[in-house]
Amino acid sequence: MAQILVVDDEVGIRELLSEILADEGHQVLLAESASEARLLRERQRPDLVLLDIWMPDTDGISLLKEWAASGQLGMPVVMMSGHGTIETAVEATRIGALDYLEKPIALQRLLATVKRALRNNEAAPSRELSLATLGRSPALVEVRKRLAQLAQSGAPLLLRGERGARPELFARLLVAAGAPFVDGPELLEEPSTETLARAGGGVLFVGDLTRLGRAAQKNLEFLLARADKHRARVVSFSSLDTRTLIERHEWDSGTLARLGELVLKLPALREFAEDVPDLAALMLVRLVEARACPPRRMSVAAQNALRHFSWPGNLAELESVVKNLALGALEEDIGLEDAERVLAAHAGASLPPDIALDRPYREAREAFERLYFEQLLTRENGSMSKVAERSGLERTHLYRKLKALGLPVGRREES
Repeated sequence: MAQILVVDDEVGIRELLSEILADEGHQVLLAESASEARLLRERQRPDLVLLDIWMPDTDGISLLKEWAASGQLGMPVVMMSGHGTIETAVEATRIGALDYLEKPIALQRLLATVKRALRNNEAAPSRELSLATLGRSPALVEVRKRLAQLAQSGAPLLLRGERGARPELFARLLVAAGAPFVDGPELLEEPSTETLARAGGGVLFVGDLTRLGRAAQKNLEFLLARADKHRARVVSFSSLDTRTLIERHEWDSGTLARLGELVLKLPALREFAEDVPDLAALMLVRLVEARACPPRRMSVAAQNALRHFSWPGNLAELESVVKNLALGALEEDIGLEDAERVLAAHAGASLPPDIALDRPYREAREAFERLYFEQLLTRENGSMSKVAERSGLERTHLYRKLKALGLPVGRREES
């Protein structure tokens, strides 16, 4: 049967509920305070929590908010109180509680609520990583504000950013509660009006445009032409500028113009480094909740090491690092040494592998310069003024250099 955590400062209530639930075959954990509840929640990962609202150290509503904000509300929570009000019950369910029991708790009401909560927990899908509760850095706060503003429009939106940016996490911020978010490569294999109907009132998300061949591009054109009729908003992502998509990936300029009716640049992870500790904690919680790793906690020192890493692979690389830490750490607490070990491996792996040092000097220098400017152009979204500033070259010299290397010249800005 299930493992149920009962949190109440009254010993009589704890003993009574424990006896009733044990008779039903459940394993019961008991906590008399919020601090004990935190510890048991972290170590035991119960299937259900019965949480009293009024406790001496931290009230149940505050603890519920804490779990919700940290991504730890992966189990159903039923609130309990002998002094409850309708307003309190509404607030609890808005935060994420499944139900509300008023003391004295009737036996049949208790058993029915527990049965329903456990049934809902079995059917609940795994929680997605979300940026909705984050925003310590100005860059992430700004992009969330811009997405909230763009959510008022139904026009196609093209997100631009570096590889590994996890653009679907940003795209999900455009979707209202309860609205569909349809994603996946299978969308473009056999496009149909059924696909658009599933995305009606929500978002049809298309991942990196650089990975789509001509057949998939044609299928996307089919969906794009019919999206308005079904009230489905098409949101796509590219790590390259429009000109490069046309020249290197054979995209039709008209299709790109429709996809990019609105354009938003996503920040690289290094631009919102203040949020890295919170992101890493959320990623770690998801792994623990999914039982993909043993119980883990990340030390402040380890979090700081992650915060100060450069993250050339962005959010995708952070997820990989957190997974390595969760599975490779020898202790429950992930320490600074663990973080330094994994980050050193990633730093080494991120070095360019295709510059052979046994080439003649002229060829090796040209290969390095080509890679260097490709990375700068991608990072700055083709902005020639920014590439010139970062590289320290005069703009006329930069144009000649790119032409000599056979690289496309980025966009020109008004001076």
